[in-house]
Amino acid sequence: MAGVDLTQIDGLYILSIQAILSEIGTDMSQWKTVKHFTSWLGLSPHNEKTGGKIIRSKTKKTDNRANLAFRLAAATLGRSQSALGVFYRRMKAKLGTPKAVVATAHKLARIVYHLLKYQVPFSAMPPEHEDARYRERALRNLQRKALKLGARLVVDPTSDSQVEGLVS
Repeated sequence: MAGVDLTQIDGLYILSIQAILSEIGTDMSQWKTVKHFTSWLGLSPHNEKTGGKIIRSKTKKTDNRANLAFRLAAATLGRSQSALGVFYRRMKAKLGTPKAVVATAHKLARIVYHLLKYQVPFSAMPPEHEDARYRERALRNLQRKALKLGARLVVDPTSDSQVEGLVS
């Protein structure tokens, strides 16, 4: 019915897909971008600012059934061995369970939007690839921070720990 198989996405099952599609439909042209879509769902942050400083950040309240379906799907990824499960566990360790559920639901909503808008099949990323991408991103950030402090980060590709130490 949707033109793509949404059951290929980890965490989404027939009943949750049915709830999502009954709420949003299959026509994604009513949302200009994926950011508009996730905001409409209530899965994007609503930052309250004063003087350029964020004083409060929360998601907007909504009675949207698709929002609930995405959150339930995200919560089921806690024990999944997929890349989305790895993402959920990393966010849970970093932010706590409630924010990890919202972050993962936001990611699921972005995937669904992309599949429905462009009618492309879902290709799951292996968890090892997601771990490697995260590790590379973390190393780049550490190298950037070390340079800012006047140090140089030396990475040993043969070492298990990946980071040998700082050299001034």
